[in-house]
Parts: sequence; structure tokens; C-alpha cells
Amino acid sequence: MSTGFFGDIGRIPFEGADSDATLAFRHYDPDELVLGKRLEDHLRFAAAYWHSLAWSGGDPFGGPTLERPWFGDSMADAKLKADVAFELFEALGVPYFCFHDADVRPEGGSFAENTRNLEEMVDYFGQKMASSSVKLLWGTANLFSHRRFMAGAATNPDPDVFAFSAATIKTCMDATHKLGGENYVLWGGREGYESLLNTDLAREDAQAGRMLNLVVEHKHKIGFKGAILIEPKPQEPTKHQYDYDVASVYGFLRRHGLEKEVQVNIEQGHAILAGHSFEHEIALAGALDIFGSIDMNRNDYQSGWDTDQFPNNVPEVALAYYYILKAGGLTSGGTNFDARLRRQSLDPADLLAAHVGGMDICARGLKAAARMIEDGALEAAVASRYSGWDDGRGQKLLSGDLSLDDIVALVEEEDINPAPRSGQQEIFENLVNRYV
Repeated sequence: MSTGFFGDIGRIPFEGADSDATLAFRHYDPDELVLGKRLEDHLRFAAAYWHSLAWSGGDPFGGPTLERPWFGDSMADAKLKADVAFELFEALGVPYFCFHDADVRPEGGSFAENTRNLEEMVDYFGQKMASSSVKLLWGTANLFSHRRFMAGAATNPDPDVFAFSAATIKTCMDATHKLGGENYVLWGGREGYESLLNTDLAREDAQAGRMLNLVVEHKHKIGFKGAILIEPKPQEPTKHQYDYDVASVYGFLRRHGLEKEVQVNIEQGHAILAGHSFEHEIALAGALDIFGSIDMNRNDYQSGWDTDQFPNNVPEVALAYYYILKAGGLTSGGTNFDARLRRQSLDPADLLAAHVGGMDICARGLKAAARMIEDGALEAAVASRYSGWDDGRGQKLLSGDLSLDDIVALVEEEDINPAPRSGQQEIFENLVNRYV
């Protein structure tokens, strides 16, 4: 039975590039074959429960603008929200969704009440999923919104908050496992500090390491086959964030012996806030063999903040998918729209249109990236730039057989006096622009 929230709007059709319909796909045909694989299987789209169903439109300067019939604190409200959520997923044809515990259940007065509420909603999700084709990409725990987490969760100076957080993660991992989730995500919204004066960095790092080891231990205990993912998240909202970018996360994993157990979920908006590009973070994760999944969104580049807007820049998206394909593609991970409407976009159709536009942008970007991979011109140009390392002197320098004294002798004996070589950046940029 339909909730009627989206009126008479049904499944969004694919109509091709010439369509002028507001609610139609122009570039995303899930069955189109790209590099021998269906586009749906490349992109693995997911809708984010929090931004799509739980966000009320508030900002630091004004209250909620979105009015939704499920906004409330009862289980009936939570189930109505779930009904509308699955209507959204089915209308878009997304194969996956993602959620935090606090998105889907009312906040209780205790850990036990929170757990009961979550378990009831997990059973309700199970019923919804059994009658649809929608699956769970990942689940996670909200350990940042409630005031108890104002000084962090794993890194909190109060061990009781650590214990409450660990127990909450356990219930969310169990929920994810029960629903057949393909990953479990951790992101430290408040794992960091505002002032070094009241912070013990070494102690908090040890606490965070113990928490993540507990997560990995529980994964193996319950037989969860999915990936454990950390989402790098700089300066939001904590001034000094421990999980700042891919490089800092990798260092943390190495310190705690977890680099073979945990991968990263990379968000475009967070990459920009860290002073990197999205493709840099993806390429680095691929090089370190910890790439897992992405949150797809964008920032408003004038605001300098994580505005979580839907993607609309094909060249940016194409480069992201190029490095995803080079890293082996999305396996257990996916393209999660961690993006929300603008606070003036009030209509139910706006929510559908935002996703349709984002899915089309991603399809265009993925197909451009695939053409870059098939053509091989960019990869060949990069390989040519580094070709001196493939044999001869380059291999000898890397072999470990030469000391610094040996290298000095080599330079003097062969009169090595290298001339600078052009990096040809503009030529490389022009090359990429052929595809986008």
C-alpha cells in the first residue's frame, strides 16, 4: 500500500539523452554494458537514509524548513519513514541504501531502549527488503549527535562514554549483519579535539585503536563477510580531527596493526576540506590497497564548508571513477549519495529529481572514465614519464645493492648531469578533456 508521499510518481524511466522530462534518466541505463559489465554493477548506487529521510532543512542560522509526515519520536513515525524510504528506493531503482541507527529508530531513554527500538526497525526493514530488490550497502552508528558524544566516542576522556559507544557499535554491526549488509562504516564525527590544553593525544589514539580492534574482533566472531570501512573526515565539526584524510587513517591503521583488516570510505566533500582532490584520495587509497567505497556529493566552493550537495560536475566525477576503475572498481563498496536537498527544495519531487540528476552525472563520469581506460592514452603517457625506472639504471638504484658511496661513484664515472624534462601538465589535461 502506497503512502502517497510521492503522489502518482512511479518508477523513474530511462529515456535517453534527448528526453526533456524532469523525472527521467538521460544517461543512466542500468543494463548498459561498460567494460563488459552492467552500469548498475559498476556504480552500485545507494541512497543515504539520513539526508534523504531524516534531515529537516535546518542550518546554523535557521530552523527546519522541510515538513515530513514522519517527523516525530514514535515507532509509528519510524515505520512510516521506512515505508516512504522504500518507495524512494524503488522509484529511483537504486540497488542499495545506507543508514545510521539514529536515522531509523526513535531515541530512547537508555541503551536498552535504543537497542529494542533498533531491533524492531531491523525486523521491519527485513520485511521491506524481502518484498523488494533493495539491499543494504552499509550500516553505521551515530556517535556524534547526542550530547553524550560532545567530547568524542572512542576518544572520550570518560570511559563510560567509550563503553556506551562500543555497545552501540555492537548492536549496529549485528543489525547490519542480520540485514545482509555488505560493509560496516565507522566515521568519527567528534573524534578529535578543540584544544590541546585539555587533551592527551597518546591516550586518545590508544583508545581509538582499541575500539577499532574490538570492531574487527566482533566482525570475525559473528562471521560478517563485509568490509570494515573508516571514513576520513577533516574539521567537521572538531577542529583537529584524528581521521583527517586517507594518509592519516592509513598511519592510524598501521600503528594498530589493522591495515589488512580495514579499508576507507571516501567522501568527495571531505577530500576537499582536507585540502586534497577526490581523485587524490581515491588514488592514494588504491596505492595503499585500502580503497573500499565512496560517498558521492560536492561542496559549494564559495562557502568552504561541507554542504553535501548532489554532484553536478562531470569532469570531477570522471576522474574519480577513473581512479576507482584503476583500483579494481567498486567491489563490496558502492556510490552512496551522502547528499541532501537545499533547504528551499520543499517538494517530494525535488528529492527524486536530485537523485536522478546525481545518478546521470555519475553515469556520464563512469562512461568517460571507461573510455579513458579503454583508450589507454593517459596511462601510457604516465608510464612513459616513468619508463627510466623500468630497467637498467633505474632498477639498479632501487635494488638495494648500491650504497650512497656507490651512487656517487656511478654519477662521477658516467658523468650524470640530467637536464630537466617537461611534466607536460597542460598536455595531460588536454588529453583528459577529450573524454569528458
